[in-house]
Amino acid sequence: MAPAQILCGKAASAQVRERLKTQVAQMKEKVPGFRPGLAILQVGDRDDSNIYISMKLKAAAEIGINANHIKLPNTATEAEVLKCITALNEDPAVHGFIVQLPLDTDKPISTEKVSNAVAPEKDVDGLTSINAGKLSRGDLGNCFIPCTPKGCMELIRQTGIQIAGKKAVVVGRSKIVGAPMHDLLLWNHATVTTCHTKTAALAEEVSKADILVIAAGKPEMVKGEWIKPGAIVIDCGINYIPDSTKPSGKAVIGDVAYSAAKERASYITPVPGGVGPMTVAMLMQSTVESARRFLETFQPGKWNIEYNQLSLRTPVPSDIEVSRSCVPKRIGHLAKEVGLLAKEVELYGQTKAKVLLSTLKRLKDQPDGKYVVVTGITPTPLGEGKSTTTIGLVQAIGAHLHQNVFACVRQPSQGPTFGIKGGAAGGGYSQVIPMEEFNLHLTGDIHAITAANNLVAAAIDARMFHELTQSDQALFNRLVPLISGVRKFSDIQLRRLQRLGIEKTDPSTLTDEEKRKFVRLDIDPATITWQRVMDTNDRFLRKITIGQSPTEKGFTRTAQFDITVASEIMAVLALTNGLEDMRRRLGKMVVASSKNGEPVTTDDLGVTGALTVLMKDAVKPNLMQTLEGTPVFVHAGPFANIAHGNSSVLADKIALKLVGQEGFVVTEAGFGADIGMEKFFNIKCRYSGLRPHVVVLVATVRALKMHGGGPTVTAGVPLPKEYTEENLQLLQQGCSNLIKQIHNAQAFGTPVVVAVNAFKSDTEAELQLVIQLAKEAGAYDAVKCTHWAEGGKGAVDLARAVQRASQKQSNFKFLYDVELPIVEKIRIIAQQIYGAEDIELSPEAEQKVGVYTKQGFGNLPICMAKTHLSLSHDPEKKGVPTGFILPIRDIRASVGAGFLYPLVGTMSTMPGLPTRPCFYDIDLDPVSEQVNGLF
Repeated sequence: MAPAQILCGKAASAQVRERLKTQVAQMKEKVPGFRPGLAILQVGDRDDSNIYISMKLKAAAEIGINANHIKLPNTATEAEVLKCITALNEDPAVHGFIVQLPLDTDKPISTEKVSNAVAPEKDVDGLTSINAGKLSRGDLGNCFIPCTPKGCMELIRQTGIQIAGKKAVVVGRSKIVGAPMHDLLLWNHATVTTCHTKTAALAEEVSKADILVIAAGKPEMVKGEWIKPGAIVIDCGINYIPDSTKPSGKAVIGDVAYSAAKERASYITPVPGGVGPMTVAMLMQSTVESARRFLETFQPGKWNIEYNQLSLRTPVPSDIEVSRSCVPKRIGHLAKEVGLLAKEVELYGQTKAKVLLSTLKRLKDQPDGKYVVVTGITPTPLGEGKSTTTIGLVQAIGAHLHQNVFACVRQPSQGPTFGIKGGAAGGGYSQVIPMEEFNLHLTGDIHAITAANNLVAAAIDARMFHELTQSDQALFNRLVPLISGVRKFSDIQLRRLQRLGIEKTDPSTLTDEEKRKFVRLDIDPATITWQRVMDTNDRFLRKITIGQSPTEKGFTRTAQFDITVASEIMAVLALTNGLEDMRRRLGKMVVASSKNGEPVTTDDLGVTGALTVLMKDAVKPNLMQTLEGTPVFVHAGPFANIAHGNSSVLADKIALKLVGQEGFVVTEAGFGADIGMEKFFNIKCRYSGLRPHVVVLVATVRALKMHGGGPTVTAGVPLPKEYTEENLQLLQQGCSNLIKQIHNAQAFGTPVVVAVNAFKSDTEAELQLVIQLAKEAGAYDAVKCTHWAEGGKGAVDLARAVQRASQKQSNFKFLYDVELPIVEKIRIIAQQIYGAEDIELSPEAEQKVGVYTKQGFGNLPICMAKTHLSLSHDPEKKGVPTGFILPIRDIRASVGAGFLYPLVGTMSTMPGLPTRPCFYDIDLDPVSEQVNGLF
C-alpha cells in the first residue's frame, strides 16, 4: 500500500485566508470603513499563550480583521475579568471574542464561568454552553463550532472522501476538541465512537475507524499497526519530548506514531503543520462569519429593537387595565436595544433603571437627532392630552415608522396624583408603563429633592439661631474646630473667604474683623425666600409659624411649605448639564439677603457638598418604556405654572445622542404654549444649547369650544351638551386661542404641526374645521389623531407630518436678549406671548427689581409664574383676552437654576386637596399586591 497523502494544514489554511480576504474586501465595499473585529482577552503572561496570540494577531492583520489584544495581569480577580468580558460583549465593533486559555492567574477564577460569560453570538471559539448545546443537538447553522474540530472537518473534506456512512472514532473527550468533534462528525452522518485513555480494547476500536481523530494529549499513544488500512488520520496532539538535535532541546510530536501510521493511512496530518494552522484559520473564518451575521441585521444608525403589539379593545378599558394588559420588556433588555452599555445602567427592578451620565461622554462625537417639543393650547382643567400625544407620537415614529425615537417626560408629583388629577403617564393606548411605578416614587428623585431642600431650610434657621446666641469667637471656634491641636478651613469655607476678599488660608492669621465677617451671615429674616417643601397637597402649610419650642428661645418667624416640585433644587436638576454643573448651581442658590443687602447663598451656609451628595443619584435620568416598547426618559418634574415646566436637559441630551442623526427625541412642555413652551425656548434651550426642529401643538375640540364661550368644565362632572353636540360656531370662535398659540410658537422661528386630539364626541366637521383654521394660521400641517384609542397607529399621520416638518429649515431665535432690563423682559413676554397691553409692578416687585439688579442678577432669563387656564392672569378670561394690564405682585430669584420668576396674580406654591381627593379610591390588593383605584 502506498504511503498516506499528507494533509498539509499550512496549504489549506492559506486557501482559507485568501478566501476570507476576499469576503472582508466585499464587506468594506458594502459598508465603507467596516472591518470585522476580533478581541482576544488574555489573563497573565504565559509564554505559550503569547505565541498563540501572536499567530492569531498576524493572521487577522493579513486578512483585514481588526484584532485587539486585551491583557489583564495575573492578579486580576474574577470580577475584573467578567467586567472586561461584559464591555467586549457590548462593543459593536467586536464581532468575534475569545478568552485565551488556560488563564494564568493567582486568583480563584472559574474557567467555566468566564467562558460562559462571552456572548454566544460573539463566541467564535464555540466554548459557551449555549453554542455547545446547539452543536450537540445539530443546530449547526446557528452556532459557532470550536476552531480545532472545525479545522479537522475542513481537512477531512479536502480528501474528497464522503463522510456520511463512514465509521469514525474520536480518541479524546475534551470540551474543546473531543466532544465537539464527536458531535460534528455525527451531524455529518458518520457513525461515531468516542474513546479515551480509559477505553478497554482501544486498539480494537481504533482499528475499525474509517476516520480517526486523536486528541488525547499523549505522545504517540496510537500505534501505527492499530490504523485501519486506508483510514483518514487527523492528529490534534501537540506534545513536547526531549531532543538534543533541536536548538530548543525539544521536539514536537503528535498523539499518533506518525512514521508507522502513514504507511497504513490514506491521508494523515503531520505534527506540526497539520491541524495547528487550521485552528487559527477557522478562528478567522468564524470571526468573518460573525461579522457577516452582524451586517445582515445592521442598519447604520438604526436600533435592533423589538416592539410590543397592542391588542386594541373597544370601548377602551381604564388606563390601569390597559397598562396591565401589556407585559413590559425587561428594562435591561430595552437598554441594550437602544445602545446603552451594562455599565451605564443601574437597574431598579425589572421595569425601571437609571442611566449614568458617562453615556454622554462615550457618545460625545455622535451627531444629535431631531428635537421635537410637544405643547398645547390653553387647556381646560381636564387637560387636553399632551402627555398622551407625546407617547402616541413616539409609538408611531418607533413601532410604526421604524425610526429611532425617545420620549422625554417629567416625573409627576404625588400632590396632583393623590389630589385632583390622578396619574400622569398618558392614557388609553398611549402610556408609559408600568403606570404605578411611573406615578408612585419612581426611583426616589423627588424624595431626594425634598431632603436636600429641607436641609437648606434647616441650615438657614440653625445658622440664624447660632449667630443670635453666640459671640464671634465662639462661632469661629465651632465653625473651624480644633482637631489634633490644629484648626483648618474646609474647601467650602475657603470659597467663602475668597468671596469676602480675604486671601488667607491659615485660620490663626485672621483678624477679629475678618473672623466677624467670616462667621456672620447676618441674614435678614424678612428677606428669606427659601421655604420647606413636601410632595403632598396640604393647604394648611401655606403659612405657618416656626420656632415655637422653648428650646428656640423665642426666635420665631412666619414661614410656609411649598410643594416639592416648586423647589429651586427641582429646577436645578432639570436645567443642569452635568454633575459638576449641578454642584455649581446648587452652591449659587440664593436663600436670603444679609442686613447689608448682600445675597446669602447655600455655599455661604456650607451645605453645597451635602446637597450634591443627596442629589448624586437623582441627577441620572430614569429609563422606562411605552406600551409599544419604545424607550422613555422620565426625569425631573417642575410645575409649568409656578416653575419652568420641562423635563431635564440631561435626559434630552442623552436621548439625542442615542437616537442618532436620523432619530427623534420628543419632549413635552407643561400646560399651554404661553407657559411651558415659552419657558422651554427662553430658559431650557438657552441653557442646554439645544435647538428644536418642530413644535407639536395639541388642541382639542372640547377646549376650543370652552375658549369660544362654552360653559366651565369640572373634573368628575358630566360635560355640558355644548361639548358633546356639534357646534361649529362656538368652535370657530374658540379657535382664536389656537391661532394665537400657533403665532406664539412661530415667534421662535420653529415649524408648527397641530395635533388635533380627537374625542369620540367630536364630529368630522368639527375636526376638519380645526385643521383648516390651523393651516390658515400658518401651521406647517394639522392632523387628526386617535392615539388614545389606537396607540401609535392613531398617530402615524402626525408622525409623518413631524418627519416632514423636521426637514424644514428652522430659524430658531429667542424672544428677548437677557441683557435687557428685568422690567423690559417681563413686558416683552406679557405683550408678545400673552397679548397684554402692558404690565404693572407692585411696590414690592419694584423693590425686588432694584435689589436683583444691584446684586448682579438682572441678566437672568424670566420664568413667569402665572395661571395656565388663561393667556391672561385671570383664569376666567378665555379665548384671547386683550387690553389687560398684567399685574406683577412680586419677583423672586432662582439664581442657582438661573432665572427670575415674577409672580402674576395670586398663584399658590402649595396646592390644596379637593373635597373628595383621588386617594379615597386607592388601596393595595394584599394578595396580588396591585395598586387599585389610583387611575
